[in-house]
Amino acid sequence: MELDKAIKNRHSVRKFKDKKPSWKTIIECMDSIRYAPMAGNNFTLKLILVDDSKKINTIAKACQQSFVSKAKYVVVICSDPSRPKNLYEQRGEIYVRQQAGAAIQNLLHKLEESNLSTCCVGHFVEDQIKRELKIPNKIQVEAVFPIGYEYGEPKRKTKIDMDRILYFNTYKNKKMKNPKKLNV
Repeated sequence: MELDKAIKNRHSVRKFKDKKPSWKTIIECMDSIRYAPMAGNNFTLKLILVDDSKKINTIAKACQQSFVSKAKYVVVICSDPSRPKNLYEQRGEIYVRQQAGAAIQNLLHKLEESNLSTCCVGHFVEDQIKRELKIPNKIQVEAVFPIGYEYGEPKRKTKIDMDRILYFNTYKNKKMKNPKKLNV
């Protein structure tokens, strides 16, 4: 699948078929995370692939979103902010979140390319997930991804028009100045 097609086709899925995906395919998709940009080339992310249905149910309760429990696999992405915070102080916390976002986007596109579906879940009770998966306190849970095959037809949402979000040179400037013509 072409990148442009994966970007435009990607959407959040909350209904999954009973068919279980290959864990090897999921790990291949997770491998794309390693190629995301990292501040100072310090890789801060840790990945947990969960297939235990009891653990998945606990994660679904922590997310307060029952559809998570219907997935055959859940990927939990965590980060260790200690090194970036040591290197960049307060800005290190921002860098950790930025690189997690970049890595998550890689995962989402790779899952789409592999015909797998997910929904990025950012609402959860972090302590419950940490307790269930034995994640140390200093580690941050960034997001939860239930993974499976989409059930039913995709519901497409309209995307925001570029002219509503694009500015030139300064905030709120909606027009690009024409380049000056040179008399040569």
